[in-house]
Amino acid sequence: MLHLVVYDISNDYSRTKLSKLLERFGLARVQYSAFRGELNPNDRDVLAKRVKKFVEDERDCIFIIPLCMRCASTAVVISNTGVELVKDKSIEFI
Repeated sequence: MLHLVVYDISNDYSRTKLSKLLERFGLARVQYSAFRGELNPNDRDVLAKRVKKFVEDERDCIFIIPLCMRCASTAVVISNTGVELVKDKSIEFI
């Protein structure tokens, strides 16, 4: 299932480590503090446990948001960079 991971981590070192962890899980950066990608339920649970250590300050937070393909395909992305939430827009719903 497609997931969007969005975070606000105040510590520079922790923020960098978190982004590298998300990349190791196969997620792709769509914004400085936002990643998207496919996660199965087990990987999502493992990721959720591993990212808890990055929330150190009262201002820190991490959102791991599952998106059904129908919802993701209706997302509005306004960008000059050509970034898309759904890579393959030729998905057909039956």
